[in-house]
Amino acid sequence: MLINSLPASRLAIYRRSTRLLMASIALFALAGCATQAPVDDGGRQAGQWERQQPDVEAFDTWTLVGKAGLRTPQENTSANLDWNQHPHYFRMLISGPFGGGRSVLEGREGRFSLTTSDGRFEAETPEALMEEQLGWALPVRAMPDWVRGLPGKHASYQLETDELGFPNHLQQDGWEIDYRDWEQVEGIWLPRRLVMNYGDLRITLVVNQWQSTDQDN
Repeated sequence: MLINSLPASRLAIYRRSTRLLMASIALFALAGCATQAPVDDGGRQAGQWERQQPDVEAFDTWTLVGKAGLRTPQENTSANLDWNQHPHYFRMLISGPFGGGRSVLEGREGRFSLTTSDGRFEAETPEALMEEQLGWALPVRAMPDWVRGLPGKHASYQLETDELGFPNHLQQDGWEIDYRDWEQVEGIWLPRRLVMNYGDLRITLVVNQWQSTDQDN
């Protein structure tokens, strides 16, 4: 009733000012919604992991070059790792102190071998092979999934995510895996640094290079 009693000129100004005020409020509200979407310093954004997960699962033929640190109550050492992974074949070149100088672990169709300076050895599982010859073992059959940020499909697991929805902490097969850093590789985000714990055994893996490889090999 008060508005209708105003002169026409003042009423037009009042309505125009009201529209401008409402438009400004709407813009501020939209800006507030935009700034609420979390983004970390490395460029990861909320929701990216869920959208890219099918691509990560399809990324099953690759080469990883990095460094692995091993810590137990008895020793604290490290080695370089050159890992070539295919769906039905893998080859790990471990060079450095905890690799016994230079060790090559290979597996194809259920056959596993480890070649060291002492010769070539075989066993039914890669874990048993490493334990027998090196005195420690990596969870080789699960690691192709874990290093990509995925739980293995062979057993139950518990997975926690960070504020962006990326894997943060994974528990499976008695192992606990913490994902500490990520990098973008060929359009998808993959772990760059992860720490794996099993009892007194602690393995820190730092990836220097991820690269997809041809599936024809």
